[in-house]
Amino acid sequence: MRTVAVVLAGGSGVRLGGGTPKQLQLLAGRTLLEHCVAAFDAAPGVDEVVVVMPAGLVGEAERILAGRYAKLSHVIAGGADRPGSTSQAINLLSRDGRDCNVLFHDAARPLVDQRIIADCVAGLENCQALGVVVPTADTIAQLADGVMTSIPPRESLGRCQTPQGFRLSVIGRAYRLAAADPDAAGFRATDDCGIVLRYLPDVQVRAVPGSERNLKITYPGDLRIAEAALTETAPTETPLSETPLSEAPLSEAPLSEAPLSEAADRPGNS
Repeated sequence: MRTVAVVLAGGSGVRLGGGTPKQLQLLAGRTLLEHCVAAFDAAPGVDEVVVVMPAGLVGEAERILAGRYAKLSHVIAGGADRPGSTSQAINLLSRDGRDCNVLFHDAARPLVDQRIIADCVAGLENCQALGVVVPTADTIAQLADGVMTSIPPRESLGRCQTPQGFRLSVIGRAYRLAAADPDAAGFRATDDCGIVLRYLPDVQVRAVPGSERNLKITYPGDLRIAEAALTETAPTETPLSETPLSEAPLSEAPLSEAPLSEAADRPGNS
C-alpha cells in the first residue's frame, strides 16, 4: 500500500514573530517547509508528498519547491484551522477511491529524522493509527480554574510529536463523524490522534518513539536551538524509554487542555 506524507503548513506562526510566516522562515539557509519536504522526499518508504499551505501562500510554496522534490505531487490550500487543513488533504487523497497510508506532519518540526519516518511507515503495516510520542520528564498536573485537580502517573503520559499516521479510510471516517457531531464545538482536538480516539474508540492508536531533536519551532529561541542541533551529526536514535512506547497504546490521559493555538509542544497548526 502506498504511503503519502502530508506536510501541514497552514498556520500563521504569530508567536514566532517577524513578518515572514513561520513555515517560510529560514533555518540554516532553507525554509522550515523545505526541511520537512526534503526529509519525506528522501524517505524510502514514502511514495508521495503533499503540502498544505494558507491559500495566499500556495504560489510562493510552489515557487520555492518547484522542480526540487521528485515525490511532491500537490501544494493545496488549507482550511481555517489545523483540522480544516487535515480535511482538505483527506479530500484530495480520497478522490481516486484508493486507500493508502498517510503521515501528517507539522511544518513546524523541521528536524524530523529518517528513523522516525521509517518507524511510522513500518508501524502502519500492523495498525491503522499511530503517533510519535516522547516520554515526559516533568510531572504533569491537570488544572481547572487555576487549581490542580490531579497528577496522573508520569509513566502513563507522553508528549505528542508528528508525524501521526493513519489508514486513509480510518482518518477519513473519524473526520466525517466529527463533522456530523453536534457537540463537536465543545471538543478541542489538538491533533489527529485525538480525533480518532474520540470518534473511533475501537481503533487502537499505537505510539512510536520520538526524539527530543524533533522539536517544534514556536518561539524565536526555538530557531536558535534548531540551528545548534543542525550543526551536530544526527544521532543514532534509540527509544527514549526503557519500556518502548511502540508496545503500548497511546494513553487517553489528557496531555493538555490548552486550545490548539496554545499547545506549543504539541502537534498543531504550523
